[in-house]
Amino acid sequence: MAPAIGSRRLTVLREFRPHGLAVEEADGEGAPGARSPQDYDYFLFDPALAASPVPDPGDGASVSGADGDHELFVRGNQIIWSSGSRVHKRYVSPNTVIMASWCRMDTISDALLCVLQVDTLSLYNVTGEVVSIPLPYAVSSIWPLPFGLLLQKSTDGGRMVSSSSSLLNARDLNRPNKEYGLTYNVSCQANTMETDSKANGAIISSHLILKHPLEEPQATYFEEKEKLTMMKDFDEKTIWTSDTIPLMASYHKGKFQHSVWQIDGANYQEAMNENTMLPVSCDISSHKCTFRKIWQGKCPQSAASKVFLATDFDGLPIICFLLHEQKILLAVRIQVDDTTEEAFGDIKSHMSWNIPAFAAVPVVVTRPRVRVGVLPFTDILVLSSDNDLLLYSGKQCLCRYTLPTELGKGFFSNCGLNSVISDTYSDLKITSIADAVEGCINVTCNNGLMLRCSLRKNPSSSLVSDCINAMAEGLQSCFYSHFVSLFWGDSDATYLYSNSHVDSEWEYFSYEIKRICTEYGQTLPTKSPILPSKAWDFLVNSKYHAQYCKRAPTSYNSLLPVSYDTHKTIFNPQDEHSTDVSYYIRFMRETLETLHALYENLKLNILRKEDLGCLASLLCTIASSLGEHTYVDYYCRDFPLNLIEFPSLASTSLRTPPSLFRWFEYCLHYGCDSAKLEDIPTLMRKQKVSALSWGRKVASFYSLLLGAERKGKKLSSGLYCEVASGSARNIEELTVLAMVAEKFGRQQLDLLPVGVSLVLRHALDKCRDSPPDDWPATAYVLVGREDLAMAKMGSARKDNGLWNNDNLTLMSVPYMLHLQPVTITTTASDIPISEVLNSEDSDSVYKPIEDGMEHIFTSTTQLRFGHDLRLNEVRRLLCSARPVAIQTPTNPSVSDQDLQQQQLWNFAQRTTALPFGRGAFTLATTYTLLTEVLVFPKLVLAGRLPAQQNATVNLDLSSRSVSEFKSWAEFHNGVAAGLRLAPFPEKMLRTWIQYNRPSEPNFTHAGLLLAFGLHEHLRVLTMTDAYRYLSQEHDITTLGLLLGLAASHRGTMDPAISKMLYFHVPSRHPSSTPELELPTLLQSAAVMGIGLLYESSAHALTMKILLGEIGRRSGGDNVLEREGYAVAAGSALGFVALGHGSDAFGFMDTFLDRLFEYIGSKEVYHEKHLNATTADDQSGNTGQMMDGAQINVDVTAPGAIIALALIFLKTESEEIAARLGIPNTFFDLQYVRPDFVMLRIIARNLILWSRIQPTKGWIDSQIPETVKTGVSNMSEGTIDSDEFDAEALFQAYVNIVTGACIALGLKYAGSRNGDAQELLYAYTIHFLNEIKHIPVRTASILPKGLLQYVDRGTLELCLHLIVLSLSLVMAGSGNLQIFRLLRYLRGRMSAEGQVNYGLQMAVSLAIGFLFLGGGTHTFSTQNSGIAALLISLYPRLPAGPNDNRCHLQAFRHLYVIATEPRWVQTVDVDTELPVYCPLEVTVAETEYYDETNYCELKSIRVCGPRYWPQVIKLTPEDKPWWRSGDKTDPFNGGVLYIKRKVGSCSYSDDPIGCQSLISRAMHEVCDMPSARCSNKPNSINHSANRIDQLVSTYSANPSLIAFAKLCSKSWKNRCNFREFCSPVLYECMSKDRPSLLQVYISFYTIIESMWEHLKIGHFPFYDSLFLPNLKLRPCSGSSRRARLHSFHGRAGMDASNRGAARRPPPCRRTSARLRPSITQPAAALSRLSAAHLPAAPRVAKVELPFRLPRPSVAQPVVAPRRLRSTRLPAAPRVAEAELPARPCSLAWSSDIFCLFSPTWIAIDTS
Repeated sequence: MAPAIGSRRLTVLREFRPHGLAVEEADGEGAPGARSPQDYDYFLFDPALAASPVPDPGDGASVSGADGDHELFVRGNQIIWSSGSRVHKRYVSPNTVIMASWCRMDTISDALLCVLQVDTLSLYNVTGEVVSIPLPYAVSSIWPLPFGLLLQKSTDGGRMVSSSSSLLNARDLNRPNKEYGLTYNVSCQANTMETDSKANGAIISSHLILKHPLEEPQATYFEEKEKLTMMKDFDEKTIWTSDTIPLMASYHKGKFQHSVWQIDGANYQEAMNENTMLPVSCDISSHKCTFRKIWQGKCPQSAASKVFLATDFDGLPIICFLLHEQKILLAVRIQVDDTTEEAFGDIKSHMSWNIPAFAAVPVVVTRPRVRVGVLPFTDILVLSSDNDLLLYSGKQCLCRYTLPTELGKGFFSNCGLNSVISDTYSDLKITSIADAVEGCINVTCNNGLMLRCSLRKNPSSSLVSDCINAMAEGLQSCFYSHFVSLFWGDSDATYLYSNSHVDSEWEYFSYEIKRICTEYGQTLPTKSPILPSKAWDFLVNSKYHAQYCKRAPTSYNSLLPVSYDTHKTIFNPQDEHSTDVSYYIRFMRETLETLHALYENLKLNILRKEDLGCLASLLCTIASSLGEHTYVDYYCRDFPLNLIEFPSLASTSLRTPPSLFRWFEYCLHYGCDSAKLEDIPTLMRKQKVSALSWGRKVASFYSLLLGAERKGKKLSSGLYCEVASGSARNIEELTVLAMVAEKFGRQQLDLLPVGVSLVLRHALDKCRDSPPDDWPATAYVLVGREDLAMAKMGSARKDNGLWNNDNLTLMSVPYMLHLQPVTITTTASDIPISEVLNSEDSDSVYKPIEDGMEHIFTSTTQLRFGHDLRLNEVRRLLCSARPVAIQTPTNPSVSDQDLQQQQLWNFAQRTTALPFGRGAFTLATTYTLLTEVLVFPKLVLAGRLPAQQNATVNLDLSSRSVSEFKSWAEFHNGVAAGLRLAPFPEKMLRTWIQYNRPSEPNFTHAGLLLAFGLHEHLRVLTMTDAYRYLSQEHDITTLGLLLGLAASHRGTMDPAISKMLYFHVPSRHPSSTPELELPTLLQSAAVMGIGLLYESSAHALTMKILLGEIGRRSGGDNVLEREGYAVAAGSALGFVALGHGSDAFGFMDTFLDRLFEYIGSKEVYHEKHLNATTADDQSGNTGQMMDGAQINVDVTAPGAIIALALIFLKTESEEIAARLGIPNTFFDLQYVRPDFVMLRIIARNLILWSRIQPTKGWIDSQIPETVKTGVSNMSEGTIDSDEFDAEALFQAYVNIVTGACIALGLKYAGSRNGDAQELLYAYTIHFLNEIKHIPVRTASILPKGLLQYVDRGTLELCLHLIVLSLSLVMAGSGNLQIFRLLRYLRGRMSAEGQVNYGLQMAVSLAIGFLFLGGGTHTFSTQNSGIAALLISLYPRLPAGPNDNRCHLQAFRHLYVIATEPRWVQTVDVDTELPVYCPLEVTVAETEYYDETNYCELKSIRVCGPRYWPQVIKLTPEDKPWWRSGDKTDPFNGGVLYIKRKVGSCSYSDDPIGCQSLISRAMHEVCDMPSARCSNKPNSINHSANRIDQLVSTYSANPSLIAFAKLCSKSWKNRCNFREFCSPVLYECMSKDRPSLLQVYISFYTIIESMWEHLKIGHFPFYDSLFLPNLKLRPCSGSSRRARLHSFHGRAGMDASNRGAARRPPPCRRTSARLRPSITQPAAALSRLSAAHLPAAPRVAKVELPFRLPRPSVAQPVVAPRRLRSTRLPAAPRVAEAELPARPCSLAWSSDIFCLFSPTWIAIDTS
């Protein structure tokens, strides 16, 4: 007969009703009768299921309260997520919801709400974002997995298959089946499936896996005989999955069997199985999701009605199948592989069992804070067929639950029911249970009432939970099973009632233990034998009662309370022959060992002192009953008050209790190998014991730190320890990796006793200086190097931040998390108005306007350019949104008005060119909200009259077409607005581009498309989106789209983009195609797009096509733009064969001849083939640019020269360079255009790249001797100009010099080379001097009188081209000298009116290049960068805003391809603000320049004494730099996080480096009279402010700053404590040990508590646990063992006067005796006789990890008189009779005395 079980009462929380119904009623949608009561569904879930981030498994699960459960309510297409009476979210789906489930995916930290509809799967983020996945096949159900979502496909094509649960999740699967009446016709889908079955494995697979919202569902496979076969069995229906471990349960309706599968989402590389019907693509086959069957069992003809995961009695997980027809619960034990801890072994037949059950749910009751791996310890609540509610732990029935008897009177009276109705509810029976969440369930009664009930009272005792967990893991299974039956079987436990208090559960637990000690022990009188006073006591103590209790241990009679206060029991060894007594002796001995191990574990947690006292009292009882005197003595030493209850007993055992503190001491003295393993509890040395994991971790850290050897996870000390991946050069670093693997961070360090944590803190401090490079980010946070952690995390921290990571939060200090500073970047509004306005705008009224540059004033730019107003000036010069000031007389006349219009027209030329420079200036400098429309700055062509109160004057529209004038300017304005946006996530960019598309096409949006393409953002556009743009038939929009798409797909040869581009080249249309009238500009853009798309591919057919395009006219009638088309074709050809040289022409010998023919060269080597090729190419729709048989060289030469320059770029080809030579005779010079001479010079030097030198001699070497001699003689007047064409000679000369300067600028682009800068600047000044005389201090390097022979336009063009070259060299530098020059050039036109649009464009671009990206970007000298710069700087500038004849203006923006964010910004990791910091950059040296070439970096080191060192070693890359977002980016997009040492000022606050300033300042503040205790409130406030400001100046550590504020302001009345805090802050700041702040405060609290006890005479102390904390260092030698030295000089207690306590005189602060130096012995201090205190156990003596400052003469800054000491009154004398007889000695540590005496002591018990 089974023993009777106890009965417990359910706690009724409330009557349950889905909150979604109440929400609908509040919305007016839930009126009675309006809807069917069966057309909704809901499920309850734990809030941790949807929480983000996922709670750490080690933290334990919290028991859900009454309103802690969350609810998902579904009706139709609406989902309501609520908690209690609060609605969290509402989701509305397009179609009716079939199924909903929470799910987590690998790469996404947030939980996703997966909603299945007819043809769509919607994934909702907790923030409201939604991703919709169309389903081309019928899906019947979805199931959550740990790494994704499992989709079960339907077998019925006419109707969606409804599973047994319409809304399912991992915790509540048995939902009522609802018919939604959904039909779904998939006949067309079936045909598609059969047609495409060979191309897509997901079509025929019965189960699909979705691992990411943006991926396609993939097919699944099952493993059979070590081969993979696709899952195609549609009869294998999924009925359950786990969202925590990869398991799935299924039911096969054809075989009538259940199966359990292990799901493996790992990568498999083996080939497909031969039986698989279709081949799978490589990317899918390499990431297969496989199923492996680990159990199968026959069953009736229906599937299990419910499946859930629970925990067996021994902690192994079990899968429970509720077989409703058989009314049994089948439990299958899962065997976990011990080697991998992840794989599951095959389940055998004996590994399953069953119990009778009508209904069952998983609950967390018996062990609520325990996790077995990632799973909580889950019990089973069963409803039997007799309506009994039974609680099972595994297959052991613990108790029965019933509804409370007072339910009808109490609960229903609160609900407002009358007594008649409540009486009818007095006899309720439970008919069903459901909706279990943690320890709460929904109970349905026989009358239909549904109640929300809790299975245990809250709050539950954490101590009881720990004791039960320890006993479960430490006791034998028979002992633990017997104890659990006793503990859960008592119906009269006091803590079960509603009026029980928080300690009632512990009282009941200890009562059960003490009752066993009392019943099964012999009563031993304390003084004399006392007979039982009552007959009841006699019966209870009889042998018959003991035997009866053994037979029925769970009966009610055996659990009655027994008086044990006046009697102490001890087991008599003589009675051990009795079976009952022997059984309980073994039980109590194992209980003592187990709970003692828990006791040692709790001693290492300072927050568990109260629990420790309760446990010590219970252990004293157990040990006393067993006769273990040493154990009783051990506990009484920790808690002396136990001596009153447990006097000395005769010891029957000499066992010494294990002691972790004693083991720590031996390890510190003699090493880990010499310590006794018996001092570590046996249970703590077992593997996978979670109850004692805290102590095991600490002991394992000490083992590693003190020399223990590792063998896998086991140490030589007998402990187990995990170690994270990473290198370890010493034992301290190994300990850090172990702490990371065990998730033991600074939060946990603060919970350790300070004496124990000090050793670990010392180990962390030793690793802080230079930790290894391969550590995880959590390790860096642990050692206090958040800067290295940020660098390790990479770009991920940009979205989530440093403190959003679970592991990093765990390792950091908890009270510092909310102290992270808020960084507010400086905006334009922060700049004073007077600084923004300049003399030109000084008369205007300042109004905030959007000029496209308002975001440029950030903390970064202010840190770099904040010393002057150069950025403000740049913003003023490039601003086009303000009317321009016009200087006119006060009373204008008619002629003055004409002058105003002329000035406005000249200003309009400049204003329309400003977007070029603004785009470069603001390149990638801001982000935009994806919910806002991009704002474009205005182009204002009006002027204002300062002399007439800023009256506005508009440009006259009658004489000129202003709308046409502004068209291309608006295009460039759109490009500038788009270029300022930095890259942002691609998943939202397509939507945002569509969101910004105007209803009518315009030039501005066309420019925006080009800007997005240059930033490679148009990759997200689909071909459908491109077609929509093309269908608008807006030429400029099409132009921007073609160039943008080509730039985004640069070098990819994308076929779809290629077709689109070739469609806009009419010469490539078939002859039968009707001729299309396409503008030449559009054709030029298409040809250039082809070159970008095929960049560096050397595609033979494309090269042949582009070669022919150079010699063709455009298809349109506008022949004026044919030169621009030829230049575009030549540039595109150069892009295709970029840098390939002669290797690109292997397919055709006449290729080069054709190009030189276009140039006009007379050398033709393959004339026959050339003519044949030319004739063949003339078959197109357009003709050659020839007059008869001659090529129009004036049109084709520029494009051919550029093509040759780019094809042979950096190839050092002497042959090609020679054929591009300059005419060396006067006659030949007359037949070559001067601008072609410039192009030839540029091309020759780009080919001979390595020969370019930044010297004047190199530039002179480019000039032929004929030209050089002729110019020299002409300037000196020695030759008559009539002998030859002097104009041609000088034109050639200036163009040669300009071409050489351009080549020089391209060679040193972005290098900031000093020689190149000086040389180009000199040529710029001398060209400018020729145009307008300016004072020049340097010697002339150009011949004088150029303006006599060269027209002004040519000189202006050459001047501005050289200026552009100079800006290339100094790109991003913001050089003031060059900036002043550019400002002068920009302002010349206002007075002279000689500068046209093209020259203003050059000046604008030069200003933008000089401040490229706000000073954060520069140019690359890679091949693609040089090509893009050459096309952008093509030396033919437009004459007006609409001039595209020689060069398409849109090509001027291609410089973006050459830009790179070559910058490193040092950011303080604590303040998140940019700071100054010295960096040591190591670059690869080259032959020509080695000082500024940052293209080949080797390493970057943070140097200087103020910041922690950091070295970044760079690996060689093919690309010159890293773009933001690259995985290989070592700087996280240019940001290098650094950490300032505490006690050091930033370089902004202290540029000269006063290293000792902190010492002076701290002592000055601490020594001020206001810093001492004063009655003047003003002085106190002043001192508080001084300390607060001082700490914040020298430290960015949030904890120190917060403590300084608290110490200064909150504790004004605690003078002694404030005086103590000052040197504490000094120590933490000067030694950079902020983590020791908590240690100091802990010591102060301990000493203060000791003094308070002694002062009031409260002795002995409640506990002596503080004593190990005070034992700071091992004593080595008698000279270091001082006897309780007093702080009060000669004062003390004389040994001859022991009976009286004498108070010593107060200390004089200026006495030299009170400031012992290094040579002053500690014995010089007066001594106090030893006070007799209880002997403390020998505990750890930790060597101080720091040296407190000893004032001496050699340290004048740290003057001895400035070290303050806190006064401690003399302790009163305590009589010896009041103290125990075990003496110990206390000694003030002389080392610590100097600064902190008398608050620090060291205790030596030897």
